[in-house]
Amino acid sequence: MASRNSSFHERGIAGTLLAPLKWFCMSLLLLLGLMLAGWIIDWILVFRVWPEGLARLQSILAQDLARVHHLESWCDDLPRLAAGTGNLLYSSLFQVTGIHDMGARFADDAALSVPDTMMRHTYIANYDAMQVAMVGTQLFGVRLAVLTTAIPLFALVYTVALSDGFVQRAVRRASGGRESGSLYHRAKRFQLALVSASAALSVLLPMSIDPGFLLLPAVTVFGILVRIQWTYYKKHL
Repeated sequence: MASRNSSFHERGIAGTLLAPLKWFCMSLLLLLGLMLAGWIIDWILVFRVWPEGLARLQSILAQDLARVHHLESWCDDLPRLAAGTGNLLYSSLFQVTGIHDMGARFADDAALSVPDTMMRHTYIANYDAMQVAMVGTQLFGVRLAVLTTAIPLFALVYTVALSDGFVQRAVRRASGGRESGSLYHRAKRFQLALVSASAALSVLLPMSIDPGFLLLPAVTVFGILVRIQWTYYKKHL
């Protein structure tokens, strides 16, 4: 069996050209997986938990859209970006695929072909679930836009914590401080877990809250973990 280092797809020009495509596909699959998880949560809450049903989900979307206008100090274009992202996801999933236009076509009294008649019965049977998915997709897009605008904050905190960690590492090297490879690796793993959990909660939480309540504590803990990671970086120590 060929080793990873000898794989054609992992080295040289082929690896360089395929890497962006690979990361794009992985990011797209992750995005679709999160959106599907959001739909499942919304379906359970709308049909099994919330007495108001779809109206509750629509009110959460309205509250999130209203909140982004109060976050313009965070990003000047956030209201436009949030609305644009929600509309883009909705258009990609429901307008481009023709699902959005099915309602108008099937509501018409004109005669339908046999395939359209079968599709009409399926559409009507799942209409409520599709409505939830439509609203949930727009909500997901709004929250994804807010999360995206927080990336520069995480990058800034990472840079500051990285610099401070290397300073502390230099102090430890000069004073003969103890090594700890386990702390380095644990801090690195906790960063991934923290960022993943924070991102998932930001886009999937079934309530409308200020994103600062989630992201600011997360970025604070993130900075602490980055500092610990690079303080105990032991290569060549």
